[in-house]
Order: sequence, then C-alpha cells, then structure tokens
Amino acid sequence: MTSHSEQAAEAGARTSGTTADTAETARPIEQPDAALFDGIREKAAQVVARYPQSRSALLPLLHLVQSVEGCVTQAGIAFCAEQLDLSTAEVSAVATFYTMYKRRPCGEHLVSVCTNALCATLGGDDVYARLKERLGVGHEETAGEPGTPGSITLEHAECLAACDLGPVLQVNYEYFDNQTPESALELVEALQRGERPTPTRGAPLTDFKQAELQLAGFFEGRDSDIAGPSASDETVRGARIAAERSWTAPPMPEDAELPPVPEKK
Repeated sequence: MTSHSEQAAEAGARTSGTTADTAETARPIEQPDAALFDGIREKAAQVVARYPQSRSALLPLLHLVQSVEGCVTQAGIAFCAEQLDLSTAEVSAVATFYTMYKRRPCGEHLVSVCTNALCATLGGDDVYARLKERLGVGHEETAGEPGTPGSITLEHAECLAACDLGPVLQVNYEYFDNQTPESALELVEALQRGERPTPTRGAPLTDFKQAELQLAGFFEGRDSDIAGPSASDETVRGARIAAERSWTAPPMPEDAELPPVPEKK
C-alpha cells in the first residue's frame, strides 16, 4: 500500500507538473512585427486621406499590405487596424470575407480559372484540371516557393464576369479569354519560364505583388497601364451594329407609371 507521505509526494509532483505546463501555455502571444510595413506607412496615409471616413479605406489598405507579403498576415491585419483605429477583429472579418485577400503567400503569379456554370460547360473544368495536373497543386496552392520567379498559385474562381468569352482565366487579375486546356497550359509554362504573355484585355502583365499595389491605387510609373484595352470585340459588337444602323431604344414615356415602393415594416 502507498503511504500518506508517498501519496502527498505524488500529488505534489502532479501539481508541480501542471503548474509548469500552465506557465508554458500561458506565455504571451508573440506580437506581429509592424516593422514589416515601415516602407508603406506614407502610402497608407495617402490611402486613408482619400476617404471622409477612415474605415472606408480598409479594402485598398488590405491590398496595400498584401503587396508587401503576398498575403494578409496577422501582422498586416494589425497594421490596418492601427492605421484605421479599428480592432483586429473588425479587420479580420473583412480580410476573411473577400477571396481576393489571401491568407497564405501567393506565387509570383496568381492564376484564376473560372469554373462557374457557363465557363465550366464550355471547358473551364477541363482547363482547371489540366493546370492542376501540370502544376501538381490544388485550389489556392502554390507550385514553387511563394514569391520566387516562376512560382504559380492556382485557384478556381466562381465567376470572372466574362461569360461571352468563356472559358476565361486571369493572371494577376488580367484576362485571358477563350481558353482551351492547351492554350492555358502554354500560358502557365510561359509564366514559369519568366515570360509575361500579353493579356487579351487589360494592362500588361506584372507580378502579383505589383498588381496588389495597383489595386491599392499606386502605379509606380505604370500609369499607362490604365489605358489598356478593356473590352473585346464580342462584348461591344451589338452596340457597334446598333450605332451603324442608327438603332436606338424607345424613350421612356414621360407619364410612365412607376410601380409603388413597398412600405417598410
């Protein structure tokens, strides 16, 4: 039988171990390194100054911090919260809601393949499957070391708003229309070789971090990018034919009766 003294010793040892474990787990959480963003503090102030209410600057500010690390980390969230006098919970709620804000570092290029209904029917699923097989990665995974030359992050997108040109994909949010599995594969292999093919529409290709800087409103000597073609022939063909034939929509009658507005309850 175990004596009372032995039982007390065992209890003391268990208590001591528990205390040590508690001390270990009770260490303060390491604070994010805000120094990462010292180089963009002036830009952050410029973003905030654009808006009458500072919290309205959150979306472009998240793009700005993403241009530094290639994703939105806890440090980026803390930086945004500091600039806008918000809680980190408020910033996290936004950063985790929108899919454009990444939680893991992206590759040099982000390749987004539309797999929504129409693009999928026209071959978008086949495009995604071919790239997934070639790169050996799945949704929001990166082939290569994130941020290094030739690294590719692949994702399937719900809709890229180009149904008349499907299947479509984007590289760093610039459009490549009317894709096939073969053309998409050629595009990705060119990106891996360090080439930057010309998009069907939009600005000349840059890398993901530079694209994020542009989304925050800073073009860094690339102001001419905004003059890139934004519409395809297919999209504006109807409007062109209407202009050539002087077609116009009938005007709305001045006495047209509008439907009543439902009463708020």
